[in-house]
Amino acid sequence: MTTPRILLVEDDAQLGAQVVSHFERAGFECIWVRDGDEARRAPVAEVDLVVLDLMLPGTYGMDLLKLYRQRSEVPVMILSARDDSADKVRALKLGADDYVTKPFWPEELLARVTARLRRPTMERSDVLRLGALALDLSARSVEVDGVRVELTPAEWTVLFALAKRPGTAVSREALVEQALDAEREGALRSLDVHISRLRKKLGRAGPQVATVWGVGYRLADLPDGPSGTDRSTKPGGRGA
Repeated sequence: MTTPRILLVEDDAQLGAQVVSHFERAGFECIWVRDGDEARRAPVAEVDLVVLDLMLPGTYGMDLLKLYRQRSEVPVMILSARDDSADKVRALKLGADDYVTKPFWPEELLARVTARLRRPTMERSDVLRLGALALDLSARSVEVDGVRVELTPAEWTVLFALAKRPGTAVSREALVEQALDAEREGALRSLDVHISRLRKKLGRAGPQVATVWGVGYRLADLPDGPSGTDRSTKPGGRGA
């Protein structure tokens, strides 16, 4: 059994040393990074879990979370003094697995980390196959019936965000947070344009990018309808 590796991104020297000590006594290997800009270059694909502070010198923690989610499905636990519900919701929408507020009991943090490490995660080399679609999540490529489809970075990021939770509705706001500039005016409208172009590029697999009325979109195994509409959740449908 290999030793779990944890990446700690924390600028507080005293707190960071305490957390590292607890992790190492529990048998974990810990990589400690104290700067947001340095954390951008951290080997997230080589660790089993990330513990990430938000208020860092250099790159902001939320931006790091977004970057890590584009690179890997490694579990990310936020460790922050910010206890505002809006921060927690945004972190979870961006793909955080847990949110621990400071101050905290070291035993609680260790228990949460241990519990999260027990859960299975998506293999980085997995090729996800859904209907006519085949997504290589590590190579960031997609094929339809064995033919490679060229996507823009934004289109791939949208498709990847849906592929991480196949069959599950993902809100438009969460997709904007992960793939586009959430602060830009008209970002939601821009998302819909990207979805439309993505469907066209995917050809006969396009309808698998299904609209979930009142929520957002989901990646279906088979087309839900002629235009990719998830009829089961449309107002007035059986799921309404």
